[in-house]
Amino acid sequence: MQQLADFAPRSGLEQLDAPLADVMRDTGASVGLLYLLPPGERVLQLTVISGVSQQIAAPWARVTIGAPLPAADAVRQRRMVWLSSQEQVARRYPQLALVLPYEFMLAAAPVTCGTSVWGGLVLLWPIWHPPQLSSRERDALGTCCESEGVLLQQAADQGQPLLPTDQPRVLAPLRSGRMVSGEAPAAFEFAERLPQGCCALDLDGRVTFINTAAGDMLGTGVGALLGSRPWESLPWLHNPLFEDRYRAAVVSRWPASFTILRPPDQWLFFQLHPDDSGISIQITPVPAEHPKPTTPWQHTPPAPEVGATALYHLTHLAAGLTQAVGADDVVQLACDQIVPAFGPQALALLTAEEGRLRVIGTCGFSAELTEIFDSQRLASDTPAVRALLTGDPGFYATFADLKRAYPPAVHKDELPACAVLPLIASGRTVGTLILGYDRPRPFPAPERAILASLAGLIAQALDRARLYDIKHQTAHTLQTGLLPHTLPTIPGLNAAARYRPAGHGIDIGGDFYDLIPYGEASAAAAIGDVQGHNITAAALMGQVRIAVHAHATAGTPPGEALARTNRLLIDLDPGLFTSCLYAHLDLAHHRAHLATAGHPPPLIRHPDGHTEILHLPPGLLLGIDPDATYPTTEIPLPPGTLLALYTDGLIETPGTDIDHATADLVTCLAQAPDQTIDALADTLINHCPPTPHQDDIALLLIQAAGPHKATSNPALQPREG
Repeated sequence: MQQLADFAPRSGLEQLDAPLADVMRDTGASVGLLYLLPPGERVLQLTVISGVSQQIAAPWARVTIGAPLPAADAVRQRRMVWLSSQEQVARRYPQLALVLPYEFMLAAAPVTCGTSVWGGLVLLWPIWHPPQLSSRERDALGTCCESEGVLLQQAADQGQPLLPTDQPRVLAPLRSGRMVSGEAPAAFEFAERLPQGCCALDLDGRVTFINTAAGDMLGTGVGALLGSRPWESLPWLHNPLFEDRYRAAVVSRWPASFTILRPPDQWLFFQLHPDDSGISIQITPVPAEHPKPTTPWQHTPPAPEVGATALYHLTHLAAGLTQAVGADDVVQLACDQIVPAFGPQALALLTAEEGRLRVIGTCGFSAELTEIFDSQRLASDTPAVRALLTGDPGFYATFADLKRAYPPAVHKDELPACAVLPLIASGRTVGTLILGYDRPRPFPAPERAILASLAGLIAQALDRARLYDIKHQTAHTLQTGLLPHTLPTIPGLNAAARYRPAGHGIDIGGDFYDLIPYGEASAAAAIGDVQGHNITAAALMGQVRIAVHAHATAGTPPGEALARTNRLLIDLDPGLFTSCLYAHLDLAHHRAHLATAGHPPPLIRHPDGHTEILHLPPGLLLGIDPDATYPTTEIPLPPGTLLALYTDGLIETPGTDIDHATADLVTCLAQAPDQTIDALADTLINHCPPTPHQDDIALLLIQAAGPHKATSNPALQPREG
C-alpha cells in the first residue's frame, strides 16, 4: 500500500483527503470512495479510497456515467442515492449485488460547485446503521461534497485542475484511540500467552501481527507470514472461502467465521472480527469428537489456478458484460475493468475485416504500435494473426521470447511481456485480445487459465455486440431512409428539422416529420410518432407518412386528412397506434389550420417574442376508432411567427413531470438568442441531453418569413443531433 507521502510531491490531490476523512468520522461510515469526473469526459475515475483495499475497489476504478451503478446515477441525476439494505441493492443494482453479496448500507452523492459536476462520493456503513440517514449525517455528506467541489473548482480556476492519477490514493485507517509505547510490550506478551491462535490483517489482507500459537496451528513460522496475505502464502488456504470471508468482513464490518481443513487431518475454526483499521482473527482447533463439515471444497481445496480474487474480478466483468449493447460498450468495459483489475498496462481488441486485422479498441499502447496492429494482413505470420487463425494463445514472458517466436518483431513499446489470446465464441474465433505488461511476466498455468476465461467472456459479449450493431444499423438505415432527405425550399417559409435516435437499446422508433409544398403559396407540415420501438413501427411510420403526404398534396383539410389516415390504419390492423399533428399553412393570407391526433401540443413564438403552448382540441390516436373525428383550429400566422412541432422524446425523461418539461421547453424557445432557424433547431434538440433510456426525438421548426427575423438556409439537411 502506498503511503500518502508518496503522492504529495507530484499532485495536489491530498487537498481532497480531509473532507473525506471528516465525513467518514462524522457519519461513522466504514468505507469512502471519492470519484472525479475530468472535464469533457464521461467516465468517473476513483481517486481517493478509505476503509477498503485498492484490490477490493479495483472493479469500480472507472465508472461510466451511464453505468447502472449508484455513483453514476448520483452524478447523472444530481441527487443522493440511498440504499438501506442488501435487498435494495439487489433490486436496483443487480450487477453490484452479484459482485458484493454482503450486508451494507450505501449513499452516493454528486460533488458539485455551482452548475459544474466534478465527481461523486460513495459511503458505506455496516448493517447495524439505522435504516435512514439522520439530518446530521445528511448535512455532513452535503458539506463534504460541497467542500470537495469548491476545492476542485478553485484548482480549475487557477489553471491547475486536480486530475485523477493512474492509481487511487489510499488513506490510512481512521483510528478512534491510540496505544502508548508502554502498552505495546504488554499487549504482545498477552497475545503470546494465549493458547488460541490470533493474528491481525490490515484492510489489504496482509498479516500485521501473528502470535506463536497461530504460527504453529497454521504450520509455518511467524516470520514467513508477516506482510503476506494468508491465502497467498499457505496453499491449503488458497481457497475462495477464506478470501470471500475476508472481503465480506471488510465490506460489511460484520464478524465472519468458517471451518477449514489443514492437511492432513487438522480442522481449524477461524473467527474474523473487523473494524475500520483491519481484521482480528482468532484460530482454534476443532476437537476430534466434534462433527466436521462435509462440503467437498473443504476436504479438497481447489487447484490454485482459480483464486478468489480472480473469480471476484471475473464475476464483476461478466456482470458488466451482460449490460454491454454494442461493440463500443464491450471495448469500454474491457479497458475500464481488465487493465486495473488483472494486471496489464495495455490492451487491444482486434477483429478480422476484409482480409486484415482491425483494432476496434485500445488503451495503453502507443499510437505507433496500435497502427501496426491495425494493418496486419491475415496472410502474415504474427502472434495476433496466428491466435486468430489457429485459436491458440501466445504467452511471451519477455520481448526476447517474442523475438525467438517471431524474429521480425520490433520492440515498439516499453512493455516487455504480452499475452495474445484468441476470442472464441460458439466455436468461432471472432477476434484477438492483446495484453501488454510493464515488466517480465512468467504466465504460470493458473494465470493462463484465468486469462483464457477472460478472453471467453469478452468473445461472447463481442459476438453478441457485433450482431446487435449489424441489426441496429440495418434498422436505423430503414428508419432514416423513410424520413425526408432534405426539406423543400418554400417561398415565404423558413424551416429546419432534426432527428435523434434513441440513446439505448436495439430497437428503433417510429418518429417522423414531413413538409409538403402544394399550390402557389401553401404548404403542409406533419409530425408523428408510431407506438413501439421495432422494425414494425418503423415500417408503419413509412405508411403513415406516405398517407399524410398524399392527402396534403391533394389539399385535404387537416381534420379530414387525419380521419382518412385513421381509417387506413384500422384497415391495415397493425396493432399499433399513432399520434400525429397536421398543419396546413396558408402563406398568402398568413393563416394556419391545425388538427391533432393525440400528439404533444406545438409551441408558438409570436413575432414579439412571446412564446406559449398552442392548445388544440384533442383527437384520438390514429388506429383506435374508425369513426373518430379531428377538429381543426385556425390561427393567425403573421411574418416572424414560429411553430415548433416535436415528438414526446424531447420532453419525456425518467423522473421528470411532463408539464414541467414542456414549460422548460417553452422557456428555452422564448429565451433563445436571435439566431438562424438552423441554430435554433440545434438549441432545442440539445435542450434535452441524451440519456441511456431516451426515446427517439423528431423536431420540425417552421417560420413565416418576414422582416421580423433574419433567417437563412431555408432548405436544410436534417441530421442527427
